[in-house]
Amino acid sequence: MAEALQSPEKLRLDKWLWHARFFKTRGLSAKQVSGGHCRVNSQKVLKPAHAVTAGDVLTFSQGAQIRVVRIVALGTRRGPAPEAQALYDDLPPPRAPRAREPARTGPRPTKKDRRHIAAFKDSLDTEH
Repeated sequence: MAEALQSPEKLRLDKWLWHARFFKTRGLSAKQVSGGHCRVNSQKVLKPAHAVTAGDVLTFSQGAQIRVVRIVALGTRRGPAPEAQALYDDLPPPRAPRAREPARTGPRPTKKDRRHIAAFKDSLDTEH
């Protein structure tokens, strides 16, 4: 009987995401996984029934942010928020590559500056 009260060694991924309160319903968590938006230990997972264990690292999108969490415990129910937060450790998300911006040397030229530039280019063309 004591074994029945202990948490299982493996749990479905969609069920764990729901237990940990990342998604409001189990159906939403299953949809996220089957849509290909979840990785377990850097491997893309497409089946909500994929078994997860303590120590696995999950990467998934939640809204506009990328969440990276390490599973600490599996849990037996979808309890209150403090209980759910004890099921995982938040890890920093991977850094996104920075978009390169063109190098700017100063502010945009005014109309007067553009006239001077055009006159200068015309003077170069007439010399040749």
